[in-house]
Amino acid sequence: MIIGIDHVQLAMPEGEEAAAQQFYEGILGLRRVPKPPELQGRGGCWFEAGDVSIHLGVEDGFRPARKAHPALVVDSLTEMIERLQAGGLPVRTDVVLAGYERIHTEDPFGNRIELMQRVVR
Repeated sequence: MIIGIDHVQLAMPEGEEAAAQQFYEGILGLRRVPKPPELQGRGGCWFEAGDVSIHLGVEDGFRPARKAHPALVVDSLTEMIERLQAGGLPVRTDVVLAGYERIHTEDPFGNRIELMQRVVR
């Protein structure tokens, strides 16, 4: 029986850890955490906030994930939209899902990221 998700892994190009940190930590507000020593030589970086863990790994021949994506729940979608727009990042609305307001953006590498806020009515 599955009881949870430990992390989500996304790909990134080699040598772009600073851009990843600027987006995932600076814009989204996740905290960069050290990778285990045995994995540090592979490049990439890891981020966390509460129970959410996103790992970015270097992939040869990198191609961004345009359809597959993590969906992150936020406490203020309005604030997140302001942060994305201030950073010059795209904000795309999508169809309404019951119980959520949501948007899509992209990380600096073109990976799709969904941001959702629960709506209580």
